[in-house]
Amino acid sequence: MTALHPPAPAVPGPVPPDRLTAGFPPVREVDVAALAAQVAAGRTLVVLDDDPTGTQSITDLPVLTSWSVDDLRWALRQDSPAFFVLTNTRSLGEEAAAARGRDLARALAAAAEAEGVDYVLASRSDSTLRGHYPLETDVLARELAAAGRPVDGVVIVPAFIEPGRLTVGSVHWMRTGEGMIPVSHSEFARDATFGYANADLRDWVEEKTGGRIRRADVATVTLHDLRAGGPERVADVLGGLRDGQPVVVDAATDDDLRVLVQGLLAAEDGGGRFLYRTGPSFVRARSGQAATPPTDADRLRAAMAVLDDPTLDPRPRARHGLIAVGSHVALTTRQLDRLRAAGGIVELELDVPTLLDADRGPAHVAATVDRAVELLAGGADGDLVVRTSRTLVPGRDPADSLAIARMVSAALVAVVREVVARIRPAFVLAKGGITSSDTATAALAITRAWSRGTLLPGTVSVWEPVSGPARGVPYVVFAGNVGDDDALVGALRTLRSL
Repeated sequence: MTALHPPAPAVPGPVPPDRLTAGFPPVREVDVAALAAQVAAGRTLVVLDDDPTGTQSITDLPVLTSWSVDDLRWALRQDSPAFFVLTNTRSLGEEAAAARGRDLARALAAAAEAEGVDYVLASRSDSTLRGHYPLETDVLARELAAAGRPVDGVVIVPAFIEPGRLTVGSVHWMRTGEGMIPVSHSEFARDATFGYANADLRDWVEEKTGGRIRRADVATVTLHDLRAGGPERVADVLGGLRDGQPVVVDAATDDDLRVLVQGLLAAEDGGGRFLYRTGPSFVRARSGQAATPPTDADRLRAAMAVLDDPTLDPRPRARHGLIAVGSHVALTTRQLDRLRAAGGIVELELDVPTLLDADRGPAHVAATVDRAVELLAGGADGDLVVRTSRTLVPGRDPADSLAIARMVSAALVAVVREVVARIRPAFVLAKGGITSSDTATAALAITRAWSRGTLLPGTVSVWEPVSGPARGVPYVVFAGNVGDDDALVGALRTLRSL
């Protein structure tokens, strides 16, 4: 007899991937077209993305980096079941993140009322559990209640299928070269700002809420619920939630997430109101989409050409692209090493200790800008990489570490902004979550865009900016913690064929 909830392996890993799901029922397949029709008939999904990498799971959805009522009304009017709002709250301290959430929720309530549209909120964060939880969901739940939309439950589903961040037995796992390990055993769990000790999401909720929510009070949707019970069982679990109770959800495949969405839609049709705290893959399922192949150069070229009018842009055009690298995780460093070995790049380094020196920092930035423009204008035969030095400078505490990260990101963004003001690169690629967000908003002044797919399967999204100096220039959002060691080389291969 099949166990209702087989225990996750007790060892910390690595574990073969197929061992995680051994003993569970087979995957329940869901017709994507039928699900898309259900989604289209439901509430509009508004994804508040705490860095820009959440768009890596979808294609052809609007993206906002501004949340004025006018911008939100524009997004609500698009023929789309969902849209993203880039909040960048992962780069902010708690007080600023809370204020941003309040402002956005209030503007959205006003925009939705003006457009006569009902909506549901997803707080999209990191599939390795980093971010402002429970602060963001607490703030949004209070604002929703104030707007007459009280939340029955908070649905926590961090799975990201493509890179192997899976939840089984309520334990969140990640794929490594050696096998699957609990995410609490990864480098991400030691994050200076958002570190944690538990991979069991029930314990993680208790840990992150400081005991305010106990493990025993966290509901679960298991793989058995999804695969044997189906949408009816999911709707039954969700229907029992009250007063913002959290529920953690297993997911090992996209179809698991689609069954979850079927149950959510049924519960919402019955009057239930939920707030989602998710990784990227849930957003794809809740938008009624299936994973799509990586976009190719022909499609990108056609999309960008619509907005590219040389008569309106006096800047000289570079043959090569601009790559801004701010991420310090080990994977990014390995990807840079492979890119160097492949060739076709020139590098400029922003030295972090110099940037943090108030006397020397501005001159260092100015000199880097001048040299970058010179190289892009024809002084080098290759794409230009502007990167921060690889030695991490830690802060005195988590808040100080975050402040240092913001200062370094601001310097990198200043370089990109000044370079793009003087020359038009063939493309812009930003590596790292905070770097990608700050580059989009502060360097390229993108307020509205469309996400046009990915450069790699399920990761590394490409935006089509419809405003700002990047109008008609492919903008690539490349998280620090995704892809294999050759992922950056692969992404550049497509971009170079434009």
